[in-house]
Amino acid sequence: MTETASVGKKWATLFSGGTDGRAAALSDLRKQLSGRALDVGLRGVSRIAALHPRANPDRYGIEILRDIPYGPGGSDHALDIYRPRTADPRAPALAPILYLHGGGFRILSKETHWGMALALAHRGHVVFVPNYRLAPGQRFPAAAEDACRVTLWVLDHAAEHGADTRRLILAGESAGANLSLVVAIARSWERPEPWAHDIFQRRMDLAGILPACGFLQVSDPGHRGTRGWMRERMFQISGDYLGPAARTPRELELADVVSFLEVAPPPVVPLPPLFAICGGADPVLGDTERLSPAWRALGGQADHRVYPRGVHAFHAFLWTGAARAAWADQHAFIDKVLAG
Repeated sequence: MTETASVGKKWATLFSGGTDGRAAALSDLRKQLSGRALDVGLRGVSRIAALHPRANPDRYGIEILRDIPYGPGGSDHALDIYRPRTADPRAPALAPILYLHGGGFRILSKETHWGMALALAHRGHVVFVPNYRLAPGQRFPAAAEDACRVTLWVLDHAAEHGADTRRLILAGESAGANLSLVVAIARSWERPEPWAHDIFQRRMDLAGILPACGFLQVSDPGHRGTRGWMRERMFQISGDYLGPAARTPRELELADVVSFLEVAPPPVVPLPPLFAICGGADPVLGDTERLSPAWRALGGQADHRVYPRGVHAFHAFLWTGAARAAWADQHAFIDKVLAG
């Protein structure tokens, strides 16, 4: 069912259902409309910011290839490529970075995350920014499956854009951080999901992973101790992404990625280096603080950094001091792992 049809159904229940049904329908409708309003608002801010002269890719010698299909799902399975217009032919091939956008698994797109892509491409990398199927229209594991699908596409096509897949880096924020870890898990453990198994069989090289402000345990939104609007938002994300059907912990491993890593057996393929960032005022900070020790316990190199007073996805506000510090730290990590 599409989100539009779902909203229509809630409106019908308001006028035809009993008291309890109307109350539940009103609550659900309010949540859906608030999510839609947030999506529209953030997309509008992104479009306005893109008009600033400093947001012009030509200023940095970056060209953008838009709406390239990586799967059969139309705009859901399309990506943009940010790449330097000129590269020194004597230098090594550029590093490909697959950037998975955030938005609570249900809003935003590749178009809203041009700033992240531009910040990475400006450093001389080829950046791939895909759309993926969003909840509640397409629930878990649709987004996780798409993250694996687009990774395979990048491995097959990065060389066409001057990038060396032996230097691949995964990155993403919020829901995108979760999905980047899904790909890393699928690479290092042999799993039953066919789309994850495809990643494992590929034996891909992975230079590093950059999960930012990650929403890394989806099934238990109450464990973070949030209140009010933020608590409601967390439960909305969980419900929309996972749906009402009961699932076993095993079935949720690629939604609750940090929980999986905390109890996982030793990986078959060694984990790549990881560097995670999060704001000190981010309600999902605890997820990031659990990630690094879990990664290290499995033999991987891992570190994380917390930026005081930073809100969720604070590094998207590129003009702030905290964002500049976070990007400097991420760039330093990328330079280090690529040099190695």
